[in-house]
Amino acid sequence: MKSIKPTNILYTLLLSFFLLSCGGGEEVGSENLISGPDNKTWVADEEINAAGDEQDLTKDEQAQTMQFYADGRFAMSGGSTLQTGTWSFDQAAKRLSLQFENQDVTQNFEVLKLSDDELNLRGSDGTVLELDVKK
Repeated sequence: MKSIKPTNILYTLLLSFFLLSCGGGEEVGSENLISGPDNKTWVADEEINAAGDEQDLTKDEQAQTMQFYADGRFAMSGGSTLQTGTWSFDQAAKRLSLQFENQDVTQNFEVLKLSDDELNLRGSDGTVLELDVKK
């Protein structure tokens, strides 16, 4: 009977863990899905707090839009306000960063899902915002 070395078992367990952790999660597509070839406008569809409870969006929140441009700029509008800045996406880290213009403010979001028409972002407080492409 052939003996199994402890290091072989460790490698097998690590490989199994890696394969399991890669599957089952939502797919996060490439940067061009955020902005499209020129620009893409997103609207809030649903908000889920850190405890996992769905939060009702106000009419003002539902009216807000976020437009991403392929050149790395963004514009957030809602009511009478407009905020602009630049955005970047690290696909490997699944992180979307927004740097607001004329402000020393950067917001980072974990990208949970990114497809052609859905973008799910988790903020630093654990809140998840589900966005859909504006039609």
